Amino acid sequence: MTLPKDILRDLYKTMIIIRFFEESLVEPILKREIHTPCHLCSGQEAVAVGLCKALSKDDYIFGNHRSHGHFLAKGGSLKALAAEIYCREAGCSRGRGGSMHLIDPTVGMLGSAPIVAGTISLAVGAALASSIRKDGRISASFFGDGATGEGVLYESMNFAALKKLPIIFACENNLYATHMPIRECRVNRSICKIAESFGIENYEVDGNDVLQVYDMAKKAVGVCREGNGPVFIEFLTYRYRGHVGPDDNIHGFHTDIRPREELAHWLEKDPIQRLERFIRESHIMDEQELQSLKREAGEEVRDAKSYAESSARPRTEEITNYVFA
Repeated sequence: MTLPKDILRDLYKTMIIIRFFEESLVEPILKREIHTPCHLCSGQEAVAVGLCKALSKDDYIFGNHRSHGHFLAKGGSLKALAAEIYCREAGCSRGRGGSMHLIDPTVGMLGSAPIVAGTISLAVGAALASSIRKDGRISASFFGDGATGEGVLYESMNFAALKKLPIIFACENNLYATHMPIRECRVNRSICKIAESFGIENYEVDGNDVLQVYDMAKKAVGVCREGNGPVFIEFLTYRYRGHVGPDDNIHGFHTDIRPREELAHWLEKDPIQRLERFIRESHIMDEQELQSLKREAGEEVRDAKSYAESSARPRTEEITNYVFA
């Protein structure tokens, strides 16, 4: 695939910002300076970045429990994300949502939630609204392989197909639903095939190759813009950290059952290193440019962390603000 340098630059820099940010949270989590549960997306950056790059600012996305990357890839503020994770008033949810409740309507990020498959039907609702208004917007719903065991996904696919809604169902298959290997909970491991019974166009893509992700996302966006949605894409990927937190040590017990050789295999398919190799071998950017982007990304992450740490916490007397139940 031949892409302009500016697009490749954006893909690369956004991925390294996400990776640097996620890894910057490891030590504060272990030191208990961060009190919100954090589901890190290190290793899965290409899915969020490639898909969101194919969307417009006006398009909508909905996330899940592992949505730091989705938020940043759609254009959400790095400082607002950091502040939210540190539970500060300057956070994107005013410090009240934490890592799993992220939102920024100004860039089309309409929310994430920890309930498995909890935002899929919301994405369908947004797509229905766009269809009624004829505003040309697309909705993308990010969810994991574990969500394919939830009935709401099938109800949502049926309704979306019935109404030909402009929605992309983006399944990030990292092979594990929490600690359950996909081989132990699915007869057919090809997840995208579940869309066939609804007549939905579906594809399986290497989710660790951002160029493949971007190419497929552009095609899906085109299908939806032409009124021929929905589209279901299964992205094969892998998380490098634990299900929640850096290493899945829960109350002193190591609960990550993944084989070491499996992790090593996927580390060799690191999405950032793969794009970096492509850029070098294609002579698109030299080493100086790559290192400059890494320095810029590192500075932005450090600035965001400093901003979060120095921001005010929500005031105790305002604890019931924004509570509508």
